[in-house]
Amino acid sequence: MLPLEGIRVTDLSRVVSGPYCTMMLGDLGAEVIKIEHPDTKDETRSWGPPFHDNREDSAYYLSMNRNKKSLTLDFKQAEGKKILLELIEQSDVLVENFRVGTLEKLGLDYESIKKINPQLIYCSISGYGSTGPYAKKGGYDVIVQGMGGLMSINGNEEPMKVGVPIIDLTTAMMANQAILAALFVRARTGKGQKVEASLLETQVACLANVGSNYLLSGKLPEKHGNQHPNIVPYQPYNAKDGQFILTVTNQKLWEIFCKSIEKPEFINDDRFKTNADRLEHREELNGYLEDIFKTKTVNQWVELFESVGVPVGPINNLEQVFNDPQVLHRDMLVDIPHDSGVIKMAGIPIKFSETKPSIRLAPPLFGEHTEEIICKIE
Repeated sequence: MLPLEGIRVTDLSRVVSGPYCTMMLGDLGAEVIKIEHPDTKDETRSWGPPFHDNREDSAYYLSMNRNKKSLTLDFKQAEGKKILLELIEQSDVLVENFRVGTLEKLGLDYESIKKINPQLIYCSISGYGSTGPYAKKGGYDVIVQGMGGLMSINGNEEPMKVGVPIIDLTTAMMANQAILAALFVRARTGKGQKVEASLLETQVACLANVGSNYLLSGKLPEKHGNQHPNIVPYQPYNAKDGQFILTVTNQKLWEIFCKSIEKPEFINDDRFKTNADRLEHREELNGYLEDIFKTKTVNQWVELFESVGVPVGPINNLEQVFNDPQVLHRDMLVDIPHDSGVIKMAGIPIKFSETKPSIRLAPPLFGEHTEEIICKIE
């Protein structure tokens, strides 16, 4: 048994936030039916290179779309809309990330759909939410990284985006959480409902401690790059042969750390005695530490600090990540059989003791399951 076994999801989403959300539902056992227009497809299929061996599906598309079936459908046409409505009538969840107002024009908004399926969980993902002055704007991860303040606190001098579409991904997780909660409510009340997640709201919520610092102090945060705004030392450092990252988060760890690098005099040095002192003298302390850390290799420092309980880790490239023994042990690199050969993918990051999530379907070829699905619902 899978956690969401028996749940059917009609997936009208495309690109990142919606597909990543529905992939997570699929990993948990839901039957996810991905609907694509016969002419335009999901744009991410073409976002390459690299492409898989079939030369049609990009690595980008593959990363968001396992555990789904693909149905091609033009629901702007009467016959296509009829099939879609029949599918929705038999579904538990609908996920869409169209621009606000688009589905309403087609009679596929929540108020229309709940008349044919009042138990449906209808999830809308948008750039800015369904109301307000920005509601009808299209949402793009990198733009919201800028608008939502992330780029202003990331990097050093120039505004800097994160290396993955982090707001799309976190919004997908928020949407996933909302859907699961709504399914839980439905199990108790028998009623469906509409749930929403937006890129901007997710990003504002994820400002977390940095946003709280500003709201409490009224001071705009300085850019600290890879450094922590409130803790020192807490950043990457250069060793003899590479870089590692170190986090000394409390006074006890500070004292252990000082002894481990053979600098016990730092413990009672007025410049470094407390975290507040270390923040004030960050550059001076880091100057000492950089000289010390260049005397050993990354592995030597990692082994030393781990032996005394100081949090530390190497800064790995992706080759190192996907060969890491812990990553491999936890099944975070998997081989998935595909029509055109095996696909390597990151595994499922959540584990269950009883109802274990699983990868049952490779990312589907375009329209691969159209005939099968239409036969089932007619």
